[in-house]
Order: sequence, then C-alpha cells, then structure tokens
Amino acid sequence: VQLQASGGGLVQTGGSLRLSCAASGSIFSFNTMSWHRQAPGKQRELVATITSGGNRNYADSVKGRFTISRDNLKNTVYLQMNSLKPEDTGVYYCKAVRISTGGVYWGQGTQVTVSS
Repeated sequence: VQLQASGGGLVQTGGSLRLSCAASGSIFSFNTMSWHRQAPGKQRELVATITSGGNRNYADSVKGRFTISRDNLKNTVYLQMNSLKPEDTGVYYCKAVRISTGGVYWGQGTQVTVSS
C-alpha cells in the first residue's frame, strides 16, 4: 500500500488549505487513518484521526479549525485546514493502520507553511 499526500503550500495567517492522502488501494480495510505533522526541531505529533466507522478525534490545538474526512470510493482521506496559524507550519504526513495484519503505512509528507 502506498499513500500519496498532497495539497500543502504557502498560505497567510487565517488562510485555508486542504490536504489529500490518496491510497494506492482500497481504504475500506484500514481501521484508522490519520494526519500527523512535524515542525522543525520538534517531534511528530498527531493532528487528527478518523476510524473506519467515521469517528473523528483532533488534537486540542486544531479543534474547531481542522476537519478530517474520508472518501472510501476515491480511497482518499482529506484534512481541511481553516484559520491557519504560523504554529501550524510543518510537514504533514498521513498514516493508515490495519489492525488485522499489523500494517502501518505512512505517506511521504507535504509541506505546509503559514506566514505571519
């Protein structure tokens, strides 16, 4: 399984971006899909998770601003990011987990830069 993240870019404070994570195969079998980010000099952190049943969880820092969603027909997970702040800057990675096989898959990352 390959995950291809896209949609990053440079945006001003208060702007919006939508990230996409396209899987090479069906995402039906993934128990969870999530977005993570890593800022320069910091550890990678969890941003948002969506389960196969559609349950969503968010980091406190992005609640009310970010929305994670999945389109099973397009085998794609999205992260809609609104009201962006400079502290949202980092490389964003998507991740998929399949519990039955213990499979954990990461995308290659897409850069998000929010200017002040």
